[in-house]
Amino acid sequence: MGKRKKSSRKPAAPSTARRRQPLDTAFTCLFCNHDKSVTVRIDRKEGIAQLVCRVCDQRYQSKVNHLTEPVDIYSEWIDAADAAQKESQGHRRLATSSSRPAPAARPSFDSDED
Repeated sequence: MGKRKKSSRKPAAPSTARRRQPLDTAFTCLFCNHDKSVTVRIDRKEGIAQLVCRVCDQRYQSKVNHLTEPVDIYSEWIDAADAAQKESQGHRRLATSSSRPAPAARPSFDSDED
């Protein structure tokens, strides 16, 4: 014979580990450092996402797919800004890195002896 069920049992509390935390949709601007000033708009029909800072009007545009979230576009923007900064630093170093004159290029002489 089984035991009787208690009629005064409390429902089990939902586990916080199972609950999914929502991802951010407003971010900090890389250029003006204002919190939550960058917003991302995703147009899935067109396949384009636009990132805009409301304070400094910095903009970024990227292609999206059906899995793309706003945080992905923000991460791409950070990567693109880092790459642009490294590229601009590389060009500056080439132009102003040395006070010595560049060596003269030697003319190449092709021999046409057949």
